Amino acid sequence: MPLLGLGVYDMYNAEAETAVSKALEIGYRLIDTASLYRNEKEIGNAVRNSSLPRNEIFVTTKVGNGDQGYDSTLRAFDTSMKLLNIEYIDAYLVHWPIKGKRKDTWKAVERLYEEKRVRSVGVANYLVPFLDELKSYANIVPVIDQMEFSPWLYLKAELDRCKKDGIQLQSYTPLVRGKKFSDPLIQELSTKYSKTPAQIIIRWNLQLGVSTIPKSSNEARLRENFDVFDFEISEADMERLCGLNENFRVVDDPIEML
Repeated sequence: MPLLGLGVYDMYNAEAETAVSKALEIGYRLIDTASLYRNEKEIGNAVRNSSLPRNEIFVTTKVGNGDQGYDSTLRAFDTSMKLLNIEYIDAYLVHWPIKGKRKDTWKAVERLYEEKRVRSVGVANYLVPFLDELKSYANIVPVIDQMEFSPWLYLKAELDRCKKDGIQLQSYTPLVRGKKFSDPLIQELSTKYSKTPAQIIIRWNLQLGVSTIPKSSNEARLRENFDVFDFEISEADMERLCGLNENFRVVDDPIEML
């Protein structure tokens, strides 16, 4: 799985299909969708219509909250497969740790993997307490744990735990919807490295070994977000960025689902 990809939350119809097609042209090879986003059909269209071989594109989708539970998760996977209409799904994730349904949902996801119906399985929004719980009944270690993660929400305990257990931490909403671009340190480093605030934040994720899936349907932004492989943030500046943590979220806190 590539570390840098495209998130497609809140993209619909032609916008979603065009964004993914353009992203693939630019060089993106990881596309992250979910049943909740209601754009799996369009994402599948873009993947199929690409000139790239299918095995060069990593496609992730997720079981929605309303579909969790054993049988309903299996049905939801079938629906996602039909909508995407691609040969296989690279990663199937549990979208949120829904109370009372976590074990049955994970057991269904494990079955999908064991039956070779999906290439890898994982979770999203699983903070350390949820990972602890999962470990008590899981036969398979999730390949991915996707969560909100940024310099202002530096979840070091989750990052350390994922590294220890061999789970790839993946960051969504890494750019905190632009709400922190004016942060003095971000502005300082943007000038120092001749890069935009978005590029500084994305590069910070990548240097931590965190996969990240910034969302955009704007071609200029797509190119900007992908242009992060020609510079490196110093160790000292990385530490300063980690020091920005203030538990700032733009999405609900999963811990409320305990």
